[in-house]
Amino acid sequence: MSAYRDEDPRIHDIKTRIRVVPNFPKPGIMFQDITTLLLNPKAFKDTIDLFVERYKGKNISVVAGIEARGFIFGPPIALAIGAKFVPLRKPRKLPGEVISEKYILEYGRDCLEMHVGAVKSGERALVVDDLIATGGTLCAAMNLLERAGAEVVECACVIELPDLKVILLLLVSLGGSFPLVVGFIS
Repeated sequence: MSAYRDEDPRIHDIKTRIRVVPNFPKPGIMFQDITTLLLNPKAFKDTIDLFVERYKGKNISVVAGIEARGFIFGPPIALAIGAKFVPLRKPRKLPGEVISEKYILEYGRDCLEMHVGAVKSGERALVVDDLIATGGTLCAAMNLLERAGAEVVECACVIELPDLKVILLLLVSLGGSFPLVVGFIS
């Protein structure tokens, strides 16, 4: 799961730049606010650099960013590794023909959409978002890309919540498969 933990000195600085907001957007949620990370150019660059170092030379041709914060981290990663960026958006945000994937959240239901033809069969894809909590959104993103014929290589998130380890271990023990989820902060 977490690819780097604390062995890289940049991780500590990145961790200190993420603000935790209790009871947002509703009681009981400890919101991980990355906007404070974005206010520090060095920490933001270090975050992007950690991902680029991991994915450069891995023949990834698609970086798919999940709305909305995957749009912050995905494009600079895509540019640095020479891949195209494909936005995975909420319903009715993309013009033209789309394919969609519905999924369940811890507090409701949602859907991701992608332009038809944005991803070609056989392309190698990286899914990017800011945080992985339950894995529902990442699973929907993976399903969408795989339905288009892509091979999802990994899912990259800045923050991984500790409870996710239990969910993924259960999924694997039940015979499921899941690409490696890379999170720098847990």
